[in-house]
Formats: sequence, structure tokens, C-alpha cells
Amino acid sequence: MDFDTNYRMTIGGDLVDAPASFAVLNPATRERIAEVPDAGKAQFAAAVSAARTAFKSWSLTPLAERQAAVHRIGQAIEANAESFVALLTREQGKPRPGAQWEILGAAHWCRAVAGQSLADEVLVDDGDRRVVTRRTPLGVVGAITPWNFPVLLSIWKIAPALVAGNTIIVKPSPFTPLCMLKLAELCREFLPPGVFSAVTGGDDLGKWMTAHPGIDKIAFTGHTETGKHVMRSAAGTLKRLTLELGGNDPAIVLPDVDPKAIAPQLFWASFQNNAQFCNATKRLYVHESIYDEVLAELVAYTKTVKVGNGADPDSMLGPIQNGPQYEKVCEYIDDCITQGYRFAGGGRVDRDAPGWFVPVTLVDNPPEDSRIVAEEPFGPVLPVLKWRDEADVVARANATRYGLGASVWGRDLDVVQRIAERLEAGTVWCNEIHQYSPDQPFGGHKESGLGCENALDGLAEYTNWQTLTLNVKPAF
Repeated sequence: MDFDTNYRMTIGGDLVDAPASFAVLNPATRERIAEVPDAGKAQFAAAVSAARTAFKSWSLTPLAERQAAVHRIGQAIEANAESFVALLTREQGKPRPGAQWEILGAAHWCRAVAGQSLADEVLVDDGDRRVVTRRTPLGVVGAITPWNFPVLLSIWKIAPALVAGNTIIVKPSPFTPLCMLKLAELCREFLPPGVFSAVTGGDDLGKWMTAHPGIDKIAFTGHTETGKHVMRSAAGTLKRLTLELGGNDPAIVLPDVDPKAIAPQLFWASFQNNAQFCNATKRLYVHESIYDEVLAELVAYTKTVKVGNGADPDSMLGPIQNGPQYEKVCEYIDDCITQGYRFAGGGRVDRDAPGWFVPVTLVDNPPEDSRIVAEEPFGPVLPVLKWRDEADVVARANATRYGLGASVWGRDLDVVQRIAERLEAGTVWCNEIHQYSPDQPFGGHKESGLGCENALDGLAEYTNWQTLTLNVKPAF
């Protein structure tokens, strides 16, 4: 059973409209599917006020009760999974298997994070003095979340923030706000008013959030350049920050792999979620001795993958999520055409298609300094590149301002490990990719981010450390 189509913000436990609204489109059809509130300063100020008031009691709520509440968020997601899956496909465009993976993954994350806690660390306890470092909540968290995984990447922020004792205001992407509005609405049943608010709006709302003195931390996932704006804006009040930003992830394929067997894995490493994925393989380095075979197998596998409306059960990849991103991806393809690069597959966009569809496109060994290699298209356009020398390919893989993820593929595990340890990235997968866990820290090096999400390290990002000292035998 689908959710009703009345979308309102949750502020202080109430469902709230705004004087203005904006449309949400289905990327597979470009049709309007909803109108959502466009928050003004009054609504945002009310959300901050409610969150600050709620923090006073929520921060003192026993840990076990906060954990139980986050567990209930997971239960609410799971109980309404079918509705969330259908809604996510409509607003984001991803086919049902991808939507199920995200929704059920969000429920799993809630359950796992609900079991986490940060123990006090006893530094001194010698009978005369006791020194303990403990973790205390920060206050009000502002979460600014993206359109590629709008539910899961929100939960990566909501769950640890609440377990740690903070309150949270979530600003979903204006391209994909619907699932988050419905989740906040459901959570009113068991979260105290003001603990979890959801407000919708555009760039102005994000600027208000990052600059507001009543917000103590910003957790942001998005483009690197936007992350820099967030950091500058947050500096005025020295907000704590977790920034999960862009990537230009390399994959290095050794000469000892079976081209036919590895092609499907390399395809999905690159094109899962239609390559609208910070950790998608965006540069595929294949050893020259097997390059032609691997490329041929990738082309063959591509022909088995249907790109279409996510509501179609046969679709395996959906559309680009929004118009601006579609134009950006098309610009990269146009640049490849202008520069005379060879397409091994795809490369021709049907501008008359009903939705924002781009064919899976493989660019055959473009120059290392080409835009398609040096930049992050965030769409289904993949440069496949030759390499010969190990030191050279490592240097090429690292020659980027990004350092989010990477992968190495080969049978010689010593070589795989040696290369992996030399890559400058927050996560390096060896003979696998896109394996995440609530117990596995995730974050970027260089301009791919600041701080981390997940695991106890990620939970600690929502706390201050506080050292308490006690003189057990005072002179008085």
C-alpha cells in the first residue's frame, strides 16, 4: 500500500506546510509527482528552536532508550518497506532491486547502530586520583543529504546522531525529498517532538542551516565544491563537520584475471545506481596484455543490461536523477566526441526520450589528462585505460585531488595487497567492491571528505570528548 500524496514537513512533532512549494519530478518521465513545502526562515527557525528544546531532555535520556528509539526507526522502515521502495523508485529513478537494497539496508543500519555505544575510558585510577574520558552529545545536528541514496545516506546520519544523544534536522535534496518526509512523519509516533525534524527547500535552506548558531554540527554528503562552501559557512560558528564528498575512484585490473569472469563485476563496480555513486569505479585501468579482451567482454555484458524506467521490472538501470545532472553527463559525452575519443559502447544520447536517460558508455583509452579521466562525471560514462608498469599505474591512480575509494583485482594476492596499500583512498577493496558495514569506517582522503561515517569512529563524530578528573582524597 503506497503512502498518501500529502507531503508536509515534520517540525516539533507537527506536520507543517510552508507558504511556498516546489515540484518533485519522476526522472523516468519528467512528470510532476508531488508538491512539497519550500521552507522559509520562519519554518527553519521553528525547527531549530524545537530541536534545541528537545535536546535538553533527549541528551539526558538513558542510552538504552535512545538505542531502542533508533531500533524502532528501523522497524518503521521495514514495516513500510513496500511503500518506501515504490516511492523511492518514483522520485529517484532506480529500479526495484536497487530500491529494495537501499530501503532494507537503511533498516539494517538502524538495528546495527542501535547496538553501538562509546565506553568511558579510564586513564588513571590509582586510589588517589581518577581520570576518565567520556563522550557527550554535541547538540543539534543539521544533516544535508543527497539525491543518489536519499534514504540510506540519511540514516547514516540520523542513527548515530540520535544514539549519541543529539537531536537532528534533516534537509533532504530537493530532487528526492519524499521518502524522508514520510519517514519523519512515521517517527512522530515514537520520537519526542523536536528530536527528528525534516525540512525541505533549496540552496537558501542549506545556507541558513550551515550558518545558524543554533546548529552545532553539519553532516553533509555531496559534491566537493559544495562541501567547501559548507565548510566556509560553518566556520563562522566553528561547527563540527562530517563531509562525505566526491570521488574519482580507480580500479586496477591485473593481467592474471579471467576477462569473461571479471567483466560483470567490473561493470557493476562502475555502473551500479547508474554510476550516480560516489564510490563508483570512475577510472578502469586494465593491464595492456588483457585490455582488448576485457573491453570486449564489458561491451558484450553491457548489451545484456536494460536501461529503462525503474518501474519496469525488466529495467536494470534507471535514468539520470535530475535535469542538471543529465546535462552535465551529456556534456562529458559531447566533450569526448569533440576530442575525437573512441567509444567502445554507447556515446549517443536520445534527447527525445521521455526521461533523463543516458546509455552506458565506454570510452576506449582516452588521454590521462582528458576531462573524462580527470573529473567526476557522476553518470554512466566510463574511461577504460591501459597500463603496463605497476609503479606507473599506482602513480596514475593517485594523481587526483580525490581519495574516496579504489579497488584492485587479481589472482596474485601478494601483488593485489602491495598495490592496495599504496593507493591514497579511504577504502580500498581487493577482489570485491562496494562492501559496506555499520561496523566499518567510511570516509575519504584528500578532497573526498573530512571525518568518517559508520563504526564507532563514525558514532564518535557526533560527540565531544570530555575528561573528568577526581581527586579522591582532597586536603579539605
